[in-house]
Amino acid sequence: MQTNFTPEQLKDPAIQRSNEVLRTCVHCGFCTATCPTYAILGDELDSPRGRIYLIKDMLEKGRPADAKTVKHIDRCLSCLACMTTCPSGVHYMHLVDHARDHIEKTYKRPMFERVLRWTLAQILPYPTRFRLALVGARMGRPFARLMPDARLRAMLEMAPKKIPSVSANDAPQVFAPIGEKKMRVALMTGCAQRALNTDINDATIRLLRRLGCEVVIAQGQGCCGALTHHMGKTAESHATAAKNIRAWWREMQGEGLDAVVINTSGCGTTVKDYGHMFRTESLAAEAKAVAAIAMDVSELLMKLDLPKGEKQSLRVAYHAACSLQHGQQIKTFPKDLLKRAGFEVVEPRDGHLCCGSAGTYNLMQPEISKELKARKIKTLEEKAPDVIAAGNIGCMIQIGSGTGVPVVHTVELLDWATGGPRPPALDEAAAQTVPILR
Repeated sequence: MQTNFTPEQLKDPAIQRSNEVLRTCVHCGFCTATCPTYAILGDELDSPRGRIYLIKDMLEKGRPADAKTVKHIDRCLSCLACMTTCPSGVHYMHLVDHARDHIEKTYKRPMFERVLRWTLAQILPYPTRFRLALVGARMGRPFARLMPDARLRAMLEMAPKKIPSVSANDAPQVFAPIGEKKMRVALMTGCAQRALNTDINDATIRLLRRLGCEVVIAQGQGCCGALTHHMGKTAESHATAAKNIRAWWREMQGEGLDAVVINTSGCGTTVKDYGHMFRTESLAAEAKAVAAIAMDVSELLMKLDLPKGEKQSLRVAYHAACSLQHGQQIKTFPKDLLKRAGFEVVEPRDGHLCCGSAGTYNLMQPEISKELKARKIKTLEEKAPDVIAAGNIGCMIQIGSGTGVPVVHTVELLDWATGGPRPPALDEAAAQTVPILR
């Protein structure tokens, strides 16, 4: 694609990077075949190619974002399926991130939307605030139908039936390995996950210790910054990300780290991009070093000696989170691990399509999100699974809100297969099953 940025514009590192991305695009349209919003809406401007044209026009002219551009960029899930499909290697993620930053700086949204986005940014990345908000949402859930705005209804409907107790394992500490020490790793405990499902980190710690890892919960770590990053709130996202970089850098400079392990793939995609995010800032070297050792938990487990398990009488439908299969290009590891542990693994058709969670997307674009959720659940249930496994808390909440099949994290099943407790979600689902009287 030909671009026409001025030499003055190209002095801006963000414009320079977007120019590189735009010049890679050859207009082929392969991306439209795997774009979830294009599949639903059928509008070229709701495809990656259409959004690229909108972004190019906005950035080249150096103009403030307009309502038309904002509408179509807001509808983008950032599922990054287009990046997997693209034969030219267009790095759409960096381009749309820049566009969102530009929108946030130059476009004044309606008052209600500004308040809504500010509220989400002030609540979701902070576990204690999020817990309090979930309590309030549970109380308001019976009145969801009375809410005049679909986004408010979605927020109330998101509240889980049960809010887990705070896990002591999420506090800063060091867990000794069981047996011979093979690695020293820092576990990112996340933010929303600590409020929505504490079983995931607990299972991860048990499993890694059992496989010879010393597990560090670093002092000062917190939200990865993804939630605010995808809202275009760059200053806020970098502030929270910087805390992680400093926390893990201290450990790297102290007793050392072999990996920063992440069990929420949406966070992992962002942490692995810290080097790019901070390339022009004072933390550039530290950010690059942290990003270099960041691993999804499935990547780390493939390096460890996960024992081969006996055949399990459990049919597992594996849901591939977009941030894992497209954002990090990790496609087979979780399935390989589940099979090695003895589970029967099945995959839904159109597994490349998003479930509609996508960070805050299910709250900000509830109509499109619900259609994607319905499609995903239908394809998963077609496989008649006993359980659905995923590697991202957002996907788990999204899918779990629309199916009676229990949804668990991949590490919960691996922990169980190697000597840990049975995932609580399996027993909760069994308790809720109504017996059929014959």
